[in-house]
Amino acid sequence: MSLPAKRSDAVPVSAGDGTAVLFAPLSELPGVGPVLEAALARLVGRPKPRLIDLLFLAPRGWLDPRPLAEPGLAPDGATVALAVEIAGPPRGGGGRSWRVPVRAGAHPGELVWFHGGGAWLSRRFPVGARRLLVGRITFRGGRFALAHPTVLPESLLASPRPLPVYPLVRGLSLARLRRVVATALARLPDLPEWLGPSAAGRPSFAQALRRLHGSSPVDTPSLEAARRRLALDELVSFQLAFALERRRRAQRPARPTRGDGRLVTAFLSSLPFSPTADQRAAFRAIVADLARPHPTARLLMGDVGSGKTLVAALALLVVAEAGRQGALLAPTELLARQHHATLSRWFAPLGLEPALLVGGEPARARAHALERLASGNATVVVGTHALIEPAVRFADLALAVVDEQHRFGVHQRLALLDKGAGVDLLLLSATPIPRTLRLAVLGALEVSELRTKPPGREPVDTRLVSSRRLDEVVAACGRALARGERIYWICPAIEDEDGAEGAAARARFEALARRFGARVGLAHGRQSAKEREAAMRAFARGEIALLVATTVVEVGVDVPEASVIVIERAERFGLAQLHQLRGRVGRGARPATCLLLYDERAGAQARARLSVLRRTRDGFAIAEADLATRGPGDLLGARQSGLPLFRFADLSRDGDLVHEARAIAADALVADPELRGTRGRALRELLRLFDREAALGLLAAG
Repeated sequence: MSLPAKRSDAVPVSAGDGTAVLFAPLSELPGVGPVLEAALARLVGRPKPRLIDLLFLAPRGWLDPRPLAEPGLAPDGATVALAVEIAGPPRGGGGRSWRVPVRAGAHPGELVWFHGGGAWLSRRFPVGARRLLVGRITFRGGRFALAHPTVLPESLLASPRPLPVYPLVRGLSLARLRRVVATALARLPDLPEWLGPSAAGRPSFAQALRRLHGSSPVDTPSLEAARRRLALDELVSFQLAFALERRRRAQRPARPTRGDGRLVTAFLSSLPFSPTADQRAAFRAIVADLARPHPTARLLMGDVGSGKTLVAALALLVVAEAGRQGALLAPTELLARQHHATLSRWFAPLGLEPALLVGGEPARARAHALERLASGNATVVVGTHALIEPAVRFADLALAVVDEQHRFGVHQRLALLDKGAGVDLLLLSATPIPRTLRLAVLGALEVSELRTKPPGREPVDTRLVSSRRLDEVVAACGRALARGERIYWICPAIEDEDGAEGAAARARFEALARRFGARVGLAHGRQSAKEREAAMRAFARGEIALLVATTVVEVGVDVPEASVIVIERAERFGLAQLHQLRGRVGRGARPATCLLLYDERAGAQARARLSVLRRTRDGFAIAEADLATRGPGDLLGARQSGLPLFRFADLSRDGDLVHEARAIAADALVADPELRGTRGRALRELLRLFDREAALGLLAAG
């Protein structure tokens, strides 16, 4: 049963300009100067943070401010609340810690600071004053200590309520962040309802945000009701955006594309193997899509090594047979060049020369590629974001293939599709996507799955190894290098950010370079693209034999000679991401090995989760396990970009909301196709709130 709104939830706030209030910069809030704004920008991941960005920052936990009656009841090292009386002046200093004696009831203790000053502490904690504090408690010699405690408002003693605990960045304290959030909440307007009948029994959008941030007494059921309301809003925004994109495509005419089979037949006869049944079925579906009189969109999902590139190549050949053009969009220059090299090798005997358009091309080569596209002399082009620049013009674009589709936004896909009339869309995903997640983030796309793999690829020997055996792993790598093998060594971070010994890429590179010399290279996301890709090319050519890297090698590097991959602190990665990384080896003739180094302190549960990779190499099963244990961000790569895929929705338990959101979006567009009515205008605001403004451009009247 849904709980009724509490009185404090329903405090009316003037809507003013509606959502315009929520898009105001945080710098307009009192007390938010340039330094604080910069910290908040880092926290929310937006250069100019807005009120809505802060309000969408969901707490990662809650703090119970009710003080313990007996300090000794707390386990050593726990975070607790205590009501204390200041028993004496600060003492210490002179390079030592500062300590303030206190009493909690009859129990003596002290507050400890490792920096600060006696005068500041005397003003903050005068003798005889009472304070409600939260801190990490330790015990020594019958006394308790709180290190660097946080002072809570004494009003919480009379009316305790859970306090939100937020993620933090350097230069931002939890107390200061709570004050800024409270100021932002005070400006939160009550917006028109956009859910229609589905809003019954649920808190409003504004009520849900207030409950989420604890501006009123809350309990677990009301917090969950608030989260699910916001999750439904988020999912409706996604579904509405996808529905508008689908409708736009369905309404645009397209010239059917039909090939005569000559290039496809010649290509298939040149292959030293036969395509799998899944590849043939996917190709037949794409051929049918191309022949339709309206644009189509299809997702081609295939596990690591399942042959998605071959299917995409066949589709591009059908387009070339029809005398039209196809484009393959890749997320990185390295991956684009790899695709271009593969297609060039395949298509050269057929008399086709694919064009290449990437940011790093010389001006003369770029001008030549642009001329070939505009004239129609190039029927196939491979490129990066450079393909969607305004200067790029096609003579007759019929098919857009988007590799690693999750790395491109809707507006980027649309920018490519708008370079032709009625362009068909083929999305490639190397990560099998569970059905619930597929419906949530990709709408009702047509889907083809590649579950069987071409013959010849042996399974990768996957082992779990404790990080305590690091020296043994390094020695084994030395033996592999002596045999002429190439090795990936993957680290979860660039810097040693959390004190994990040697788990950062730079530290590991330095250690391995001291052992193995110039044969060791380094690639990570903070290098320039030129420097990073140079390291990867050197590894591919064999100029370096051991590449220390972060997950930048998850896609974009195809090195058949690589036979070993070591993944350090494997418990930090999602299963699907580990499966992707494992797919970097086992592409050549040598037997391949994947060593998952884990920290035993992560516990039995983390080891059990990693053992899934030992039991199966079925990417679909691994993806389902990942969704259940880690969430969608790992599956779609959002973690790499630093942005969560969903702020509020948890697809491992919100599958019912995905289906409800689809129905809400569909019904709303049937009732008001251009979203001009009262509820339609509210839905437009919903799209803006969740950064789906690109979808508004898909409405006929804008």
